Amino acid sequence: MVLEAPGLRLREEHRALPACTGAHVLIRVHACGVCRTDLHLQDGELPAASYPRVPGHQAVGEVVARGPAAVLPVGAWVGAAWLAHSCGTCRFCRSGQENLCDAARFHGCHVDGGFATHMLADSRYCIALDRALGAAAATPLLCAGLIGYRTLRMAGEAHAIGIYGFGSAAHLVTQLARHEGRRILAFTTPGDTAAQGFARELGAAWAGGSDEPAPEPLDAALIFAPVGALVPKALGDVRKGGTVVCGGIHMSDIPAFPYAALWGERQLRSVANLTREDGVAFMQAAARAGLTARVSTYPLGRANDALDDLRAGRINGTAVLLCETRAGG
Repeated sequence: MVLEAPGLRLREEHRALPACTGAHVLIRVHACGVCRTDLHLQDGELPAASYPRVPGHQAVGEVVARGPAAVLPVGAWVGAAWLAHSCGTCRFCRSGQENLCDAARFHGCHVDGGFATHMLADSRYCIALDRALGAAAATPLLCAGLIGYRTLRMAGEAHAIGIYGFGSAAHLVTQLARHEGRRILAFTTPGDTAAQGFARELGAAWAGGSDEPAPEPLDAALIFAPVGALVPKALGDVRKGGTVVCGGIHMSDIPAFPYAALWGERQLRSVANLTREDGVAFMQAAARAGLTARVSTYPLGRANDALDDLRAGRINGTAVLLCETRAGG
């Protein structure tokens, strides 16, 4: 399913299977998660993106062919996440911050992703997965879960945590945080009682609209909604010394706010992409916590419907394309 240019709908295209060279593998994609970043790609909000492009960076499947330098065997069960390549030599790569590499490339943004029956990926950047997870259930772990994990880690030892925007990442990080004994307060779109109920079902101690004041001072705030106005709101909700972490790749402009909102040694941070080390650490943490992803599935040919439902807020959890099921386009 190809996005020819920003603002267009995806269209189905039939291609010959590509040959594997170097360290690349060919993955038969069983399922691919649909992410808000895919909407940003469709809306032309990712300046580095190139078109036409096959979206998708939460792909799960089986290696069916390999290049001569590949580090994975045929038959391996893997995930292809956001990071597709980094240079390996810059100061960021050498210091364990390959997510900040200026030469980094990303699936579904610079190279074709998983909205397809097959995709190429550098085997060195694939994540080994447990087949017992199931393809559809594993897809959200590759982006929503990983982003949520990195965002939570940036909050340090915070106990009372506010989550702003209760979508795919939030529903996984809530489970992980609760497993770690933390207290979660969920802030949703005002009036979204379904999302608030979902948050309580997953163990949130409180759930309400993002227009409501926090019922208690927060140690940290995690912002997953791409709404810049939530930044000063969250700064007002955290206590002195608290941390606000922005977990998205794109956000609308942050409005001006008084210095007093930041004063008191509050911190404002952002999460940029992911590292391979994050993938290994998170999969271990997810297994220990027994994370369960809620998914809504669509055949590959209905990728546009999945994007529409995500945009309209009709999905609790994660939309997932079943890439071996092409009917219904």
